[in-house]
Amino acid sequence: MTASRVEAVFDVEASAALDEAQRTRLLGKVGPVVTAVAQDARSQARNRELALERLAEKIAAGLRVPRRRRPTKPTRAARERRLKQKRLASERKQTRRRPATED
Repeated sequence: MTASRVEAVFDVEASAALDEAQRTRLLGKVGPVVTAVAQDARSQARNRELALERLAEKIAAGLRVPRRRRPTKPTRAARERRLKQKRLASERKQTRRRPATED
């Protein structure tokens, strides 16, 4: 650990910058406290900048709302192709079987 190490901490529950919806979303995704650490640079000022950038990225990722999946259904041609492939596979396997013995 270097002497220029910086740790940025953001208290989600005590933040006045977030509204209730944002607060609950962040609490659910990242928890009550968000932290970011930087010890890459030799200067403490640069590490502070890096830590704050990383903290902002974590908060933005936690606030991001995923897009809703729009349910789709396969086209008629896709269904027909799938059924054709199943028929071909079935026929291929039937030709591998032993011939039935007739008494």
